[in-house]
Amino acid sequence: MKREYLNENVYEALQRRLKFLFEEFDNIFVSFSGGKDSGLLLNLVLDFQKAHYPDKRIGVFHQDFEAQYSATTEYVERTFTRIEKDVEPYWVCLPMATRTALSSYEMYWYPWDNTKEDAWVRPMPQHEYVINIKNNPMTTYRYRMHQEDLAKQFGRWYRIAHGDKKTVCLLGIRADESLQRYSGFLNRKYGYKETCWISNQFKNVWVASPIYDWSTSDVWHANYTFQYDYNRLYDLYYMAGLKPDQMRVASPFNDYAKDSLNLYRVIDPQIWVKLIGRVRGANFGAIYGRTKAMGYKNITLPAGHTWESYTRFLLATLPARLRQSYIKKFKTSIEFWHTVG
Repeated sequence: MKREYLNENVYEALQRRLKFLFEEFDNIFVSFSGGKDSGLLLNLVLDFQKAHYPDKRIGVFHQDFEAQYSATTEYVERTFTRIEKDVEPYWVCLPMATRTALSSYEMYWYPWDNTKEDAWVRPMPQHEYVINIKNNPMTTYRYRMHQEDLAKQFGRWYRIAHGDKKTVCLLGIRADESLQRYSGFLNRKYGYKETCWISNQFKNVWVASPIYDWSTSDVWHANYTFQYDYNRLYDLYYMAGLKPDQMRVASPFNDYAKDSLNLYRVIDPQIWVKLIGRVRGANFGAIYGRTKAMGYKNITLPAGHTWESYTRFLLATLPARLRQSYIKKFKTSIEFWHTVG
């Protein structure tokens, strides 16, 4: 598939796609992270729904990772307060395995870990639509399941809870965010009715990215044009000198965010103090996140080593359980490349 430019702008294309989604799917919910893309998508979908399908109620799913900037929490609070009467709100604060790139001894940390409540970065949100370990209706949830699986299984549960009818989750994912995402749209194999922006997850559960062809400039232009509320963290990022492609609202400990972890100390010092006590390696990552100590950019091969011997040396420095996990991943990759080669 190659790029094709249409005689319509991205807003017009979105309106056409939303009409298609509202006519094709019985159940619709928006995945709202608190970032600029999902926030814009949520606002655009709600405007479309009120104008054209006022009797069709949509859901809003927010997967809360506990550790985040105060500005993000404030934006999520403002948004749910504004829309809670117009949608089916689901604010999910369940323990889940979340990747951490800060420690050689822990591959995951667990937001909202009920065994570490005293160390939580912030208090549990207090709303009747907050889902936590004490009031969880999600029959598809498994304790400490991976964060990606939790998001997928929420869609499956949403379908079950809404009459087992055809369900779609709307994502604010855009192709120009990374080559990986662009390639994902380009090479989509299981599109819905020959679309590259809708794919299947489970029986009668689909995910759609209706703003997949929007640019970052399109997003901010729409926010300005329609005067939508947005996460004020982006204003702080701008004042801190970040470029638009560096401004991410994500778990502070993953591979994408670790390089800018030190910004927490400047932007949100009160949260920062709690972060370093919550996840092992947070302070080290903030200090050395943009150095070779954290594998930043190029890693040079030490004298006297081959890449294989250096890999074996590094594996030998890890705890047994973590070492076996990496060895398993390497074996899977080697078998895959032998198969496709």
